[in-house]
This record gives sequence, C-alpha cells and structure tokens, in this order.
Amino acid sequence: MLSPDHSALVASLVEVERHVGASGWDQPSRLFALVRTADLIAAEPQLANQLGAAPPDGFSSVEQDDFHPGADVLGALQRISWPETVAGCVMVVERCFLSKEHEDDIPDDDTATDYVASHPDKQDIRVVVGALRDGSSHGVARLMSSPDELLGGDNLVPGLSAGVLGTLQ
Repeated sequence: MLSPDHSALVASLVEVERHVGASGWDQPSRLFALVRTADLIAAEPQLANQLGAAPPDGFSSVEQDDFHPGADVLGALQRISWPETVAGCVMVVERCFLSKEHEDDIPDDDTATDYVASHPDKQDIRVVVGALRDGSSHGVARLMSSPDELLGGDNLVPGLSAGVLGTLQ
C-alpha cells in the first residue's frame, strides 16, 4: 500500500505530465519544486482560489523557469539544492530511443544521438520523475506513439530518479 505522501507524489507527476504535454512534444527539460499545498496557501493566501481544487495534504508544483540544463541533465541536477520548504522535486525530460532490435546498429561515438534521432523506427518518450525528502521516488512516462497510455513505476528511470533525489539531500 502506498503512503499518503507517495500517492500525492504520483498524483503530482501525472499533473505535471499533463501540464507539460499540453504544450505538445519537443519540449525542453523542465524542473519543478514540490511544496505542500497547505504550506503554499499559508505562505501565499492569494493563491487559495487558484489552488482550490488541490487537496491540502497534497503537493503543488512550482516550475523553475531559470532551469536550462542543456544536454547534461544529470550534471545540472548535481548543482541544485532546495530549501527545507521544498518537499520534493520533479524532472521532465523527453528523449528518443530505438528498440533492442536496433541496439547493435547504434554507433559507439559522438554520432549516436543524431543516429537515433534520425532513425525511422525511433520512439519518442516523455519521462517525468519525482522524489520526496523521505527518499521515495516514482516515475511516469508517455510514448508519442501511445498518447492515451501513461506508464509508471517506482524505479522507472533509476539514474534520473537518483539525480532528482540527490537535489533534496
């Protein structure tokens, strides 16, 4: 059974994925702080009407507009730390990949990214990973080829989960 905080984390990831997805594909990597909704309303009462439907025991996401990691998302995450008022963090990245049947064809050099991006069988994916200060994490993902299906799991993208969690320690 999921803890209330873990359930709230999953709900926040779904909300962030829908928010980012509303702008279509080919989005840059994006970073969000998670704050407890009750704490946010206490600190900023004028937001109460805007957050009216949000459960007070849940989290509200606050996008970090100044986050521009370039290609090295994990390196950028290593340089981030949050104040104690931030309960968690969410990272959104879009990538493309090839199925296992094409794995041996991918070059082992600087051209690999371009090779995958231009391959006719590539798959585009949006991954949303979040973590909380208690060490829990979760991820959701959507394939461009299956827009009505949202995949999810606690260990969906282990490296990205570790990077996101590292910003909270």
